[in-house]
Amino acid sequence: MKNFKIATYNVNSIRSRLHIILPWLKENLPDVFCMQETKVEDGKFPVGEFEDAGYGVIFKGAKQYNGVAIASLEKPEMVNSGLDDGDPPDKDRLIRCVFSGIHIINTYVPQGRERESPHFVYKLEWFRRLRDFLDKLYSPDEPLIWCGDLNVAPEAIDVHDPKRLLGHVCFTPEVWEAFHRVKSWGLVDIFRQFHPGMPGNYTFYDYRVPKSVERGLGWRVDHILATPSLAAKSLRCTIDMTTRIAERPSDHTVLVAEFRL
Repeated sequence: MKNFKIATYNVNSIRSRLHIILPWLKENLPDVFCMQETKVEDGKFPVGEFEDAGYGVIFKGAKQYNGVAIASLEKPEMVNSGLDDGDPPDKDRLIRCVFSGIHIINTYVPQGRERESPHFVYKLEWFRRLRDFLDKLYSPDEPLIWCGDLNVAPEAIDVHDPKRLLGHVCFTPEVWEAFHRVKSWGLVDIFRQFHPGMPGNYTFYDYRVPKSVERGLGWRVDHILATPSLAAKSLRCTIDMTTRIAERPSDHTVLVAEFRL
């Protein structure tokens, strides 16, 4: 028996957030640390800084936009990136591998921009493609974690003002339905498993909203989900607000889950 700790963090530019990430890794020692919006092409990813901290790292990115990465204490198995259904693979939005027999899928789901835009249609299609991806490659009976910035607040308690925000591309029935269809494949929301019905727990605080953290004006759009057999072994899931109130922070927090394997 051993503990397995995984964290997810939309870094909003990996090179701008190393002053937060590296001390956090040293203090918390997660087995796996998933990152989104790294915003750097592969040749400029700061591999050396992670190796100096004792972590290997796999990544797939592009200049200025998107980008996903996974840092880990042990070497991953079966590393791959992107969707494989013949449409744009979006390799800089999905990276996956295996650690300690656990399949890890780290994603940065498209935000969608505006409901009337093609970007929103693409977002809904992306969720559909991901469900097909799970059907094709995995089984709900396997130990699997899907995590990342999923750009969906699934319930009214996941946003600070549900009446006003209803209809936003991350908080609207079409996205709830698309997200639920992926979740219904066989995934459990680990944070909600430990904090059912509890409002005011957010992972994103918009830079553009004055004093958003102090005023509690947040969204829960970053998630860690696991298949039932693994969810049954979960010990805790917490939001680390220290990463959002640090100097020069990302607009997201770190979300952490721990399991007893």
